[in-house]
Amino acid sequence: MKKLFVYLLAMFLCTQNVMAASFKADAKTKRIPAGTTFQLEFLQPVSTYSGGAGDSFVATLLNEQSAGTTIILPVGTVVRGSVSNVKTAKRFSRGAKLYLDFDHVVTPTGRQIPLDLAISQFDKIYYDGGLYKNLGYGEAVKSNYERAAEITKNATEFGAKAGESAPGIQYLTTPLCAIGGFFGGAGYFIGDSVADMFRRGQDVYINTGDIVNVKLVTPIDIPVY
Repeated sequence: MKKLFVYLLAMFLCTQNVMAASFKADAKTKRIPAGTTFQLEFLQPVSTYSGGAGDSFVATLLNEQSAGTTIILPVGTVVRGSVSNVKTAKRFSRGAKLYLDFDHVVTPTGRQIPLDLAISQFDKIYYDGGLYKNLGYGEAVKSNYERAAEITKNATEFGAKAGESAPGIQYLTTPLCAIGGFFGGAGYFIGDSVADMFRRGQDVYINTGDIVNVKLVTPIDIPVY
């Protein structure tokens, strides 16, 4: 009986090795090179307001990946990832930062292939890969200055146009509107700059259905049959 068991075990292992060798012989892979852009649609929201490190997310591929006539990753392929870090928004207009890790892609055969993706298109991307809306007080003051200058410009242009109805009157309306625009812009600049000292920075939101472009950092080989 013992010899029969050993014999059956040996036959089973031999069969498994043959099947594995046959599978490997039939399996082929196609490489998706580094630098390839994946267009991903998020299936659930991710944000710095309600999320935190470790939160998972799922996205689907919108642009098919193929080589010749072979489809490597079809539209709808699932990409899974997680939030690696969140820096919350603070006073002095210091905005939040959101860091994402893309863990793996699920192939049409069900294989989970690890991948390394970096977001290439978003409102603003920090040098370390974090996503943000605004950095801090200095950026807020700069924005206020630009807005104040725009108020002055618009008021001056309004004065010039108002004087078109009567020749020579623009020499009066233009400087008056320019002065008014200057004081209006200065008031806006000072008021909003003071408010920005106490205002929290903006949170980062990726909503359900949002499309984000990412690039493949390292190439991946996908089994095709």
